[in-house]
Amino acid sequence: MENQASAQQKSSASSIATSASVAASEGEDLVEAPEVEVAPELEQQSILSLMLGSGAVVQFVLWLLIGLSVITWGIVFTKGTNFRNAKRESREFDAVFWSSKNLSKILEVAKDLRASPVANVYLAGHKELTAILATAEQGQDKRVSSEDLEDISRSLRKAKAEELNKLEAGTTFLATTASAAPFIGLFGTVWGIMNAFIGLAHVKSSSIQAVAPGISEALIATAIGLAAAIPAAIFYNVFMQQVKLLSRGIDSFSAEFLNIARRHFLR
Repeated sequence: MENQASAQQKSSASSIATSASVAASEGEDLVEAPEVEVAPELEQQSILSLMLGSGAVVQFVLWLLIGLSVITWGIVFTKGTNFRNAKRESREFDAVFWSSKNLSKILEVAKDLRASPVANVYLAGHKELTAILATAEQGQDKRVSSEDLEDISRSLRKAKAEELNKLEAGTTFLATTASAAPFIGLFGTVWGIMNAFIGLAHVKSSSIQAVAPGISEALIATAIGLAAAIPAAIFYNVFMQQVKLLSRGIDSFSAEFLNIARRHFLR
C-alpha cells in the first residue's frame, strides 16, 4: 500500500511539472508574439488613397466641400482684418470727435479714417449739413429747419445702411456653408455606402471586409463636411456680433450728431 501511494504521489508530481512546463511555454509564446503597429505615414496614405480612389460622385462632393472650406477661411481672414481696422479707426475717430470742437479738424481726421464706419457716417452727415447751410445762406438765413434735420437724419441712415452692407459682406456665404456643408457631406456618405452595398452583391464574400473600403470612403465626406461647417458657423456668429456692436456705435454717434445740429443750427 505504501509503495502504491508513493507511486501515485510521484505520478501527480510529474503531471503538475508537465502542466507547469506547458503553461510556461505558452506564456513564452504569448510574450514573444510581436504587436503589429501601423505607421502614421501609412495611415495618412491610406486616407489619401481612399479619397482619390472614391467614386466620381463622392469625389465631386469632397472637392466641393474642400472648395467651400478654402473660401470660408479666406473670408474669415479678410473679415477679421476688416473688423480689426474698423474698430481701431472708430476708436480713433470717437476720441477726436468728442475731444475737439473744430469741425474742420474732425473732417480731416474722418477723411483719413476710411475704414471706420462711424467716420464715413460723419462724412455723409457733414456733407448734407454743409449743403443745407449753403442753401440757407443764399436766403440770408444761416439756420436750418426741422425738415432740414429730417434730411440730415435720412442721410445718416442711408450711410449707416451702406456701412452695414460692407461689414456684412461675406457673412451670407458663411451662413450658407454652415447650414449646407453637413448635408452635402451626408449626401456623399449615403451615396458611397449605397455603392458599397451594391458592389457587395457582385462578390462571393458578404463579410464586413468586403464593404469596409467603400464605407470608409463615404464617411470621409461627412468628416470634411463638418470640418467646413463648424468654422463657418463659429465665425458667422462672431462677425455678426461685431456688426451689432459697430451698429450701436453708429446709432449713438448719429443721435449725437443730430443733437449738435439741432442745438446749433435749428431756427
